[in-house]
Amino acid sequence: MSDVTTAEFNEEGKYLRKVRSFVLREGRLTKGQATALEQQWPAMGLDYTPEPIDLVEVFGREADTVLEIGFGMGASLVEMAKAAPELNFIGIEVHKPGVGSCLSVAAEAGVTNLRVYHHDALEVLGNSIAEASLARVQLFFPDPWHKKRHHKRRIVQAPFAELIRSKLKVGGVFHLATDWENYSEHMLEVMKSAPGYKNQSATGDVVERPEHRPLTKFEARGHRLGHGVWDLMFERV
Repeated sequence: MSDVTTAEFNEEGKYLRKVRSFVLREGRLTKGQATALEQQWPAMGLDYTPEPIDLVEVFGREADTVLEIGFGMGASLVEMAKAAPELNFIGIEVHKPGVGSCLSVAAEAGVTNLRVYHHDALEVLGNSIAEASLARVQLFFPDPWHKKRHHKRRIVQAPFAELIRSKLKVGGVFHLATDWENYSEHMLEVMKSAPGYKNQSATGDVVERPEHRPLTKFEARGHRLGHGVWDLMFERV
C-alpha cells in the first residue's frame, strides 16, 4: 500500500498546490535494494522532467502504455509486465526501498518493458506524461485515509479523475482497486460524476478482478478471512 499526494485545484480545475500526504520517503534500503538502484536505474529508471517524455523513445517501440501510481514493493507490477510483454509499463513510487525492490525483482524476472519513477505521482502525471498517451492507469490500494476528517486527503477526487482522463487515450481505462468498502463507495461516487468516463461494470458499480491484476499475498489472505476487495474500471469515452 502506498502513499501519494493529494492536490488542491480551483473551480476551473487549475492545479494550485500540493498538500503532501507523504514525505518523499528515503527509508532504509537493504543491500539488495541499494545494489538494484545503482545497477538497474540507468536501464529502467526515469528521472523526472517538467516536460512530456517521448514513449517511443523511452521504450524503443510503439506499444500501448500502462501507468501504475504507487506500486509499493513492485511485485505485482513486475508480474503484470512479465505477463504482458506486448505492453509498456511505467510505475511511480515515492518510497525508495519500494523502487529498489521493484528494480531488483524486475531484473531477476528479465523484464525489459518496465520503467519507474521515484517521484511525486501528481507532478509526473501533470508534466511528464503527454495528453491522451496512456492505454490504462492503475491505482491499486491507495491510502484509504479512513478517518472521516482525513477523507479530503484521499487521492481520488474530481480534479484527479479529470487529470487521469486527460492522460488516457479514448478507450483507455482507469482501473482502481481498494480493500476498504467505504473508499470503494467514495471512488464510485467520484468516478460516476466525472465527465468523459463510462463505467465498464455491467451492474453500474464494481467489476470482478480482471485477469491482468495479480492476486497479492495480502489479498489472498484477506479472502480467506472474508475481507473484500473492490475493483472499478472506467473507460475514457
